[in-house]
Amino acid sequence: MREAIELDTIDRAIIDTLQGGFPICERPYAEVAGGLGIAEADLLRRLQRLLVRRVLTRFGPLFQVERMGGAFVLAAMRVPESDWQRVLAVVNSLPAVAHNYRRESERNSEFNMWFVLAAESEAGIDAAIGQIQQSSGLQVFSFPKLQEYFVEMKLPVRP
Repeated sequence: MREAIELDTIDRAIIDTLQGGFPICERPYAEVAGGLGIAEADLLRRLQRLLVRRVLTRFGPLFQVERMGGAFVLAAMRVPESDWQRVLAVVNSLPAVAHNYRRESERNSEFNMWFVLAAESEAGIDAAIGQIQQSSGLQVFSFPKLQEYFVEMKLPVRP
């Protein structure tokens, strides 16, 4: 178990504030910092510290790839435990892999490696799948999005 990280009032305010949007302007960090009553350099330092300590695992925009002309797909594989590390390295070596995670479920233990592929086109997705299959020797199962839902989830940080 990881040790608990102490967050002060400003850290909590940063996390709460940045879940609701980010200003589009010449100096967005300065604008956010001003609203929090701190200096821009302090905000940047705190964000970096939260990322390094893994309080935040990611800080950045989410794009709708299809609206920009690209493509993405959820993919899964059946990876034998004895081959997990090798296949993990193969999958994670591709720039098209947005994120990859292990999933163990009693209901569907058939697939244990799940990842998102994002590319400039459907052909790029097909090429990435082909490369993974060729390099790993295992089949990749593609699960394209059939319908999109918007779920806004904000997690307030409480003391």
